[in-house]
Amino acid sequence: MELTLEQVRNADQLDLGTSEWFTVTQELINKFSELTTDDQWIHVDVERAAKGPFGATIAHGYLVVSLISQFLDELLVITDRSLTVNYGIDRLRFTGPVRAGARIRMHMTIARTRVKGDAAIAELDLRLEAEGEEKPVLVGTALFRFS
Repeated sequence: MELTLEQVRNADQLDLGTSEWFTVTQELINKFSELTTDDQWIHVDVERAAKGPFGATIAHGYLVVSLISQFLDELLVITDRSLTVNYGIDRLRFTGPVRAGARIRMHMTIARTRVKGDAAIAELDLRLEAEGEEKPVLVGTALFRFS
């Protein structure tokens, strides 16, 4: 959705829609593991994880969180902004695993926006789903500062 900064400033309960599907590959999980030095077996040991509680390796929770910006860029284009900054996260919950090979997509809504100087601080309600799962795998509210 394309909006001006002024439209974002006035947004309240604005549904931004649902992103395209994105595949979380084992390669991506391995790269994140290397970057963060979090090499717990549930993320990187395919054989052991297949026998574990999730039946496969799973993405790190913070890997999934790091994809929020990618989905935001897909769902919202602010035509006259010069800067987007992460402002924080409220009430984030990992409600299910994201298994290696899963296709995920994000649904976002601008719940409300606060004006702070020349910037807009948008509270984005998030719902991440994994294909084939009945319930979302992540829910929460992310805050972004647009100026």
